[in-house]
Order: sequence, then structure tokens, then C-alpha cells
Amino acid sequence: MDQLTHFNEEGRAKMVDVSDKDSTARKAVARTEVAMHPDMLQRIKAGQVSKGDVLAVAQVAGIMAAKNTSQWIPMCHPLLLTGVNISFTDNGVDTLTIEAEVKTSGKTGVEMEALTAVSATALTVYDMCKAMQKDMVIGPMMLITKSGGKNGDYRANHT
Repeated sequence: MDQLTHFNEEGRAKMVDVSDKDSTARKAVARTEVAMHPDMLQRIKAGQVSKGDVLAVAQVAGIMAAKNTSQWIPMCHPLLLTGVNISFTDNGVDTLTIEAEVKTSGKTGVEMEALTAVSATALTVYDMCKAMQKDMVIGPMMLITKSGGKNGDYRANHT
């Protein structure tokens, strides 16, 4: 395993210096799920939740979260994202699956932005539906793929 780079000479936290790294095209895809009662999933899909279009609002929340990741995660670099796409699928019964694909061209990856995007999207689904169901379960959350950078490509074995 590589040396941890988020610590300075005194053993204190620091933001990694990426000044000498090459800019490359970078992409990451993350996924999470929201498990819920079957009738809740049907209400979401039919647009029958009183707070509004759950998927549209959650999608915007995920995009906003990806763009603001460095404000949430202390050691993340502020990045100029070139694309964020949030998509939804479901198992037709009781589970909503959320995927976020995030892209940039830069000196550091977008894994945290993709993970932050699916987190905020799932939390927004929960927030909009909690009046009807409080026992929804979020997770697992995982990085599915990443490409670009000196460490190369990654694909999860658990997809």
C-alpha cells in the first residue's frame, strides 16, 4: 500500500499537493440503494409524493453535492467538474438504485464527488419520503469504477 499523503512532517493533516501531477481525463461512478416498502417505491415512480417529484429533486441535489464536495470533505480539492449524471433504476419491488457518474479533466480524481453525489441523492429521497416511511434503509454505498490518473483504472469486484 502506498504511503499516506494527507499528513505533513509533523503528522498533522494537510491537503495533498497536486502541483506536479499531469492533468488527465478522469471519471468515477458510484452507486447506492434505498430500500423501502413496495408501495413507497410505486408512489415515487408514479410521482405521487406530496412534496413533489422525488427523483427530479434528488437528482438536482446529487449534482449540487458533487459540485460542492470540497466544502463537505476537508481534504478534497475544489474541482471544475465537466459532467455529472445521476441515474435511477429499481428492482420493481422495493429498492431504488442510484448511480452517479462524474467527470473532469484535472490533476486529481473525482471518486469523492461521485460518492458524495449518491449520498446526497439518497438522503434527498429519504427526506422527501420520510413522512410516509421512516424505516427506509440507505446503502451500501460504493465506488463502482474510476479511470484516469497515475494509479490507473479501477473496477469494483462487487458490482
